[in-house]
Amino acid sequence: MSITEQGPFSPRARLDALIHGRAAQTFITAVILFNAMILGLETSPRIMAFAGPLILFLDRLCLTIFVIELALKLYVRRLRFFRDGWNVFDFAIVAIALMPATQGLSVLRALRILRLLRIVSVTPRLRRVVEGFLSALPGMASVFLLMGIIFYIFAVMATKLFAGSFPDWFGDLGNSAYSLFQIMTLESWSMGIVRPVMEVYPQAWLFFVPFILVTTFAVMNLVVGLIVNSMQEAHSEESNVATEAYRDEVLSRLSAIEERLAQAERDKRDAS
Repeated sequence: MSITEQGPFSPRARLDALIHGRAAQTFITAVILFNAMILGLETSPRIMAFAGPLILFLDRLCLTIFVIELALKLYVRRLRFFRDGWNVFDFAIVAIALMPATQGLSVLRALRILRLLRIVSVTPRLRRVVEGFLSALPGMASVFLLMGIIFYIFAVMATKLFAGSFPDWFGDLGNSAYSLFQIMTLESWSMGIVRPVMEVYPQAWLFFVPFILVTTFAVMNLVVGLIVNSMQEAHSEESNVATEAYRDEVLSRLSAIEERLAQAERDKRDAS
């Protein structure tokens, strides 16, 4: 039986409104940030030597709060809990934190910091950013394919042109692709790679400058544009949903008022 079937004032419905209310979400956000600070303190040997037991206790306390929160959500939503991708995300994060960090699974201790990612699921603005990025992935696939083709073309050309004098940077296709990737990120591209190459090949700038213009300023701007457009669409969709919900609520209240007025009119006729 769903919450609506039980009525808006049933214990489960009231509990659902409580744990999804602003106060509860603010409290969970504060616990997440506090837990992130605790996990950071655990990396300091001096602090752990001074207050290790207290820090570990606070860490377990935060984890207990997360478990209780998820248990309450499972209780009020039941199987519908797993229909929300953010609930599944939270469940996976907490499940990883509950796994015993034995010697063979010691990496799980490092993964506990993933609890900080729960801040995304409880913050609408951050959720909108992630949803916009995810919705942009299909369009970004075409851009990445174009980027791969451009990289392959320029890597083959660089290997043919500069392999003889600079085998460490352009000795084969892999080295050329890696060097070109460094140039695309503008990491020490001029003094580190391009100018040394130009000392041997003075006209090499005719190769590197067009590569930077195409990859760094053109293709990467396409990626940024796709992400921004997807975020705007996600925000617009969220606004439309909120508007429709408000409209439905207003119509429901108007219908209830009309029903009361009609009932009052009937009662008045019956009384007369």
